[in-house]
Amino acid sequence: MKVTLYTDGSARGNPEGPGGYGAVLQYIDRTGTLHEREYSAGYKKTTNNRMELMAVIVGLEALTKPCEVEVISDSKYVTDAFNKNWIDGWLKKNWKGASGPVKNVDLWKRLLKAKAPHQVTFTWVKGHAGHPENERCDMLATGAADGSDLLDDVTV
Repeated sequence: MKVTLYTDGSARGNPEGPGGYGAVLQYIDRTGTLHEREYSAGYKKTTNNRMELMAVIVGLEALTKPCEVEVISDSKYVTDAFNKNWIDGWLKKNWKGASGPVKNVDLWKRLLKAKAPHQVTFTWVKGHAGHPENERCDMLATGAADGSDLLDDVTV
């Protein structure tokens, strides 16, 4: 089955303030019916990159069967990590980031595990530029960030 996974994380301009992530799984079944499953959550005291990763992870973990998945994200951090094979260097060759050890290793490992049973491609769309697929998840993440279910931090 082919699935499109739209993702977005939003730090709301302040890593210490409220933020949220949103993920929408979209697929067409054998009868030609379009289905969507939405996931969102609010967090505070975390970074935009962590929320972008969580959005992808929660979408992939929701899939119960191996699928062909296209992840559409406005995060160059997420898409470049896979499209330019940065993830291999970070985790397998212990590359360091510009300011020391690479951050978010816990989430990268969880994402690789969630990705493993699927055939996944990553597509970047410019955020906040009128792309309907990006705007959809922006709304989801913003709704989560504005909600009352905020946690002190993301721990996985």
